[in-house]
Amino acid sequence: MVPIHSVSPSGSTAPLWLTPRSLYAHVPFCAARCGYCDFAIAVGREEAIDTYLGALEAELARVVPGSPLPMDTWFVGGGTPSVLSAGQLTRLGRILARAGPLTAGAEASLEANPESFDAGKAHALASVGFTRVSLGVQSFAGPTLQALERPHDAALVESAVAAARMAGLEVSLDLIFGAPGQTLELWREDLRRAVDLGPEHLSVYGLTYERGTPLEKKARARLVLPLAEEVERDLYDLAMTHLEESGYRQYEISNFSRPGHASRHNRAYWANHAHLGLGMGAAGYRDGSRTLNTRDLDRYLRQALAGENTAFQTESLTPCETAHETLMLNLRRLEGVVAEEFHGRTGFTLASVLGDAAAPLVEQGLLQADAQGLRLTRAGRFVADAVIVKLLAGAPDHPAEPAL
Repeated sequence: MVPIHSVSPSGSTAPLWLTPRSLYAHVPFCAARCGYCDFAIAVGREEAIDTYLGALEAELARVVPGSPLPMDTWFVGGGTPSVLSAGQLTRLGRILARAGPLTAGAEASLEANPESFDAGKAHALASVGFTRVSLGVQSFAGPTLQALERPHDAALVESAVAAARMAGLEVSLDLIFGAPGQTLELWREDLRRAVDLGPEHLSVYGLTYERGTPLEKKARARLVLPLAEEVERDLYDLAMTHLEESGYRQYEISNFSRPGHASRHNRAYWANHAHLGLGMGAAGYRDGSRTLNTRDLDRYLRQALAGENTAFQTESLTPCETAHETLMLNLRRLEGVVAEEFHGRTGFTLASVLGDAAAPLVEQGLLQADAQGLRLTRAGRFVADAVIVKLLAGAPDHPAEPAL
């Protein structure tokens, strides 16, 4: 179970949903846009990287204006952070460390693509405190990589993993299932090859056809054919079975790890704890308010360097909204919603928030409920989004007021 209070350097405690102990920094630069991508990215703008790092530094100074705020986790995502040079990665780490220094034993991760990650960049990351690299492998199979418009091959994945190992970094691999034309046999081989590389962590994501992406447009034009739902179910089922048999514990719908190597950063997110969000398109959560930064690169650079607020959207959640959001995020975890933790986090009892909404889903074998809390069953993991939607739709609009 994730603790709900942190201990500050002075020894005082503060709720983790109010005081950030995790920092996310977004690096939007990419060499090309993959057909399925709808993230906030900037293609062909590498000349702006150094300016962007200055903007990140300015934004961090604005959101942490006084003493440095110690962090238990960093996560640098994108985009493709590994398009930065070794020197730029070193500069990035030093920027983060000045205002958000890592605590002892902290976890610090950076996303990378196999074709843009090498030994020099791995050593640069390790020298400034990074502990893990998350490689966007997606597949080892040529046909699947082609369908996903990924430029690397299996040899580059092996080289990137070796570079990370030489620098002492832990390795996480991202895989995608459900690509057009993907078969059970190709997916089985992807899983086998990933496990053979010995990563501490694996993320397994089902392909989504996000509206407006090139891949979604091709699907609407019937230029590509999405896999049938039952095929995607079989692929996910194979992933759960194969990875569990290979020594990986599933701890969230899409995530598996060796014992002791679950992503602390992501677990803090699923616990609905506070976090700083820096950079173009980044989301943050602090003092009960959510912020979302502009997705326009030039606007972000201009506002950040001028010391202005870079958020284009700010939302303060009501206690009830916070409880529903916490419920939704907690259910992604294998331990689900832990009743005692939920009450400490939201002030509501789990029973008051749920009402009778869980009962029919329990009867259908999609949820399991007991004195400890509520969690998805294995069957429920296949349709997690639909289960969560039904659960929230059936929950009381106005549960009993929290006892704060």
